[in-house]
Formats: sequence, structure tokens, C-alpha cells
Amino acid sequence: MEDFPNRRARGMDAGMIDSAATIHVQGEERRPLIAIDDFWSDPQGLREDAASLKMGMIGPHYPGVRAPVPPRLAETMRRRIAPLLAEHFGLDPAPAVSEAYYSLVTTAPAELAPIQRLPHFDGVEPRRIAMLLFLGHGEQGGTAFYRQRVTGYESVDATRLDRFKAHLDREVQTHGLPDAAYIAGDTALYERIAVQPARFNRALIYAGNTLHCADLPPQVTLSADPLVGRLTLNLFLSDD
Repeated sequence: MEDFPNRRARGMDAGMIDSAATIHVQGEERRPLIAIDDFWSDPQGLREDAASLKMGMIGPHYPGVRAPVPPRLAETMRRRIAPLLAEHFGLDPAPAVSEAYYSLVTTAPAELAPIQRLPHFDGVEPRRIAMLLFLGHGEQGGTAFYRQRVTGYESVDATRLDRFKAHLDREVQTHGLPDAAYIAGDTALYERIAVQPARFNRALIYAGNTLHCADLPPQVTLSADPLVGRLTLNLFLSDD
């Protein structure tokens, strides 16, 4: 199978242009997040590649549609960020690619499932990393990070999972499910600790077990057209 059935992605072999990484240290747990502007040498090529693919629902959690990113492109990106993972996360060698998608948020707030109205984590593995690359124009919101109020957890590893889930269940029984809306700021269950704003061709790299969710103000266009909507490239690394 060809990496790109209709065309090669411009910039796939050239990779990133030289970019400065900004390191943010977030919350009381002091977890690092890396932001890189002007990440990819040809972001418009990525947009066009996403537009050439058939997107659909993948899994019950993401509030929109996705299409797999070609494996060679995902591996190229993994290798490009590997030195940063070694320096700032202590991950050397870098974890392997586990999943990679072009993603579009398309679900209207009123149609969100309960799980989509809460911050989430990608997995509890200690070597799990997420990279999100913003590829949309106009208002795109960003990515927000949260602390579970009752436990103080800003991340969830295997030792915290049972306690996190037990308290979440009790808190939902006490306060009820969140309204059908994208989470925007503090709630009865969670405190927002940071927001990283979206910018075209900005990449965010963070530990996948941190509590996070999309920050989606009402101005964000929820379109199924990759050239119009909130398009991101999501790269997930893990080898545990």
C-alpha cells in the first residue's frame, strides 16, 4: 500500500524546518509540555493529504472523524521529536508509534456523549507520549489541562487508576453529569491548570497520562471538511 495513494506529502522527506521549542512546566506536578511553532516544512501539504482521505468515526471517545496517517509519515515525525523526548522526558530511546491520525472535531456540543464532556488521559503507561499538530486556520481553540479536584491528580498512572475512577464515579453521583457542552474552564469535578492555544503549524508534545481535553470556544468551526474545520494531526507513542 502506498503511503499516500494520491500524492506524496510535500515535506515528508524533508521533515521539519528548524524550529525553536518552548518548554512549559505545568501544574503542581510540574509536568513538561513542549510547544514548537512552524513545526512542519509543508503544513499545507498535510492539509491536502488529509482532504484526500476518507474520514470516519474511530472509537467511542473522539468527538469527530479521523483517518489514519501513513506509517512512514508518522515514523518520520517520531524520529524528529526523539531528541526532545530524551532531553525533557527522559525517554531514550523514544517510544514507538502506536497510533497516528488526521482528526476533525465535528460533534455538536448538544450531541456529546458523557465521556466526551470530561477531561481524559490517553493511557496510564509511563512511556506514553502524545503529539498534536494544529493544521486548521482561523479560530482553533487549543488544548487544556486539568486537575481532578478531590484527588489532586493531574496525571493518572497505573497506581492511581483505581482511586481516580472511584472518586470520579462518586463525584458524578454527587454533582451529576456535566451539561452537554465542551468543557471550558473549572468545573465542580476539575480545575483547569493550563491552556495551550492553537496556532497553525504549532505542535504540542506532552505525556499521554496527563488529564487534558480540547479547548473549543463557540467560534471554532465544526466542519467535516479538512480544509475548513479544526484539523489536527495526532501522533501517539507508546511501547509498554
